[in-house]
Amino acid sequence: MTAGSVVACAALLLPLVSAAPSATAEQPGSGSLQGAFAAAAARYRVPESVLLGVAYLQSRWDTHSGAPSVTGGYGPMHLTDARTALAEAPHHSDPSEDARGDASRPVRTGAGAALPAPSALPARLRTLDRAAELTGLSAQELRRGAAANVRGGAALLASAQRELGEPLSADPADWFGAVARFSGADDSATASAYAQDVYEVIRTGERRTTDSGQRVTLRAVPGARPDTSRLGRLGLRAGNAAGTECPKTVSCTWIPAPYEEFGEGDYGNHDLADRPASQSVDYIVVHDTEGSWDTTLKLVQDPRYVSWHYTLRSSDGFIAQHVRTKDVGWHAGNWYVNAKSVGLEHEGFLAAPDAWYTEAMYRTSARLVAYLAKKYSVPLDRRHILGHDTVPGTTTATIPGMHTDPGPYWDWAHYFELLGKPFRTTAGARAGVVTIRPDYVANQPSYTGCEKPDQACAPHGSAAVRLYTAPDENAPLVKDVGLRPGGADSTIDVNDVGARATTGQQYAVAGRSGDWTSIWYLGQKAWFRDPRSAPTAVGAAAEVLTPRKGLAEIPVYGRAYPEAAAYPAGVPVQAVSAFPYKLLAGQRYVVGGEVPGEYYYAPSFDTSGHRVVRGEERYCEIQFGHRVAYVRASDVEVRPAGRPRG
Repeated sequence: MTAGSVVACAALLLPLVSAAPSATAEQPGSGSLQGAFAAAAARYRVPESVLLGVAYLQSRWDTHSGAPSVTGGYGPMHLTDARTALAEAPHHSDPSEDARGDASRPVRTGAGAALPAPSALPARLRTLDRAAELTGLSAQELRRGAAANVRGGAALLASAQRELGEPLSADPADWFGAVARFSGADDSATASAYAQDVYEVIRTGERRTTDSGQRVTLRAVPGARPDTSRLGRLGLRAGNAAGTECPKTVSCTWIPAPYEEFGEGDYGNHDLADRPASQSVDYIVVHDTEGSWDTTLKLVQDPRYVSWHYTLRSSDGFIAQHVRTKDVGWHAGNWYVNAKSVGLEHEGFLAAPDAWYTEAMYRTSARLVAYLAKKYSVPLDRRHILGHDTVPGTTTATIPGMHTDPGPYWDWAHYFELLGKPFRTTAGARAGVVTIRPDYVANQPSYTGCEKPDQACAPHGSAAVRLYTAPDENAPLVKDVGLRPGGADSTIDVNDVGARATTGQQYAVAGRSGDWTSIWYLGQKAWFRDPRSAPTAVGAAAEVLTPRKGLAEIPVYGRAYPEAAAYPAGVPVQAVSAFPYKLLAGQRYVVGGEVPGEYYYAPSFDTSGHRVVRGEERYCEIQFGHRVAYVRASDVEVRPAGRPRG
């Protein structure tokens, strides 16, 4: 989603996904949520560990103040009440966007694809009604009351156990089939992966403070080893499709994006390639769909639309693959990044903070990313595992239209914990580089524009910190001259990334003052609150670069294209266009690696003329602002960070 399209998208969002938390939503007192799990487990004779484990996979025990998820799920048990099918056009449908981002070809948007009609809602999106029948509670109570919601989940589990002909056993190992049924999956692989995740949580235990300030604990049950044969009684269709590029620990199907011509030399909706033999895969790009699962899958099968490699379903983490990873999807809006990346779309809406990304989706996404990162040797850091919001524009003109998903509510800290690469302190408190790492639940910067322009968003945990021109929250926000060429101030709009640093991103320290730290950001000092009692960043060991001696400033680019002399006859030279930003002498930026200048020339359906142009010029990738950027390696000196001078 772009900042310019937020008004239109906000108008399209149904109450299901954009409802703000109710003023009367239940806010449980201290300890009451843990008690609600114990009471519901006893009432319906469900092992408390099973009930807690299922709820953790659904919501991590968060209540979301009674607001629904993108699939209409409510409360800790994610009871679904999606009475109206979601039919919003996903974010690639913006007519101003060029998802391909290749200047050698006509602009490719998804606006030419017809928005499909919504389908009938599956059972997995209607569990709240069934919970109401089983408990005698009203739908309103199940939506808004955390204790009632937990009770509804327990009733569903007990009902599933009885339907399978199983006793209401006190042994959690006996509940595998009921847990798999609770996932709502319609295939055996997804249901099994979900249940296995629940039992992993049960065996290892979990504890956390929820979004309502509740401390909830699931004590480990190491011996919970379920009999998985019960899965066969569920009558589900077969699991993983043959030939999909997915780890064995997730469920994956093949729903191909079309590679076909459709008149006047146009074709869709991706390019064939031979990666990594032709080019390395250096990035994995995390998107959200800004639309429903059903709508998104139909559009990616339209040759007039655009493409990405995988889509992940919110309710259970089920994965659909559309494009082979050797081939190039049209998803990032920057052809250099497209040619070097794999794109993952996650069912969700960035501007509806409580249209939450589920734990089941986080977990399967992390497994898929870890698998792809190992396959292509992609570093597991924030300069290579990109959000769409950190992909740079290609030229100055494209900067304002670049996308902002998955937005400030994607929990990058949790995501990287699942990847096995948590953001830890790797240098002392006075280090010259910091990793942004606020406490997600406690960090709740105010945003506007989630539902209506300038209207305050509901308070919510966030992975992002706000950046100021001075160590004072009353100081102006730092400016982004690329995003606002006229020099207008940055805003707190949910889609405005001009003054924002996000969890996992690393920056060189420019100075410190009391409870504040400043970093080098878009060619200027940017300050954020960083009190020692509740730090929002930790020290990091990393290399930084600065303009080489004698250069007062150096240009910054949005793509690492070769020099003109590298292009053979018949391949048009692609401009190496500098951004309006300047990297000035004395400033330092964290290095993401050095790469050769490359351009993948793929102008036609016939692949015989496709080729990779590779030059002598080399570039360094840097964390420059909220987005990554590139500088010529010949313009800079790379050195250990050391300590800041200021």
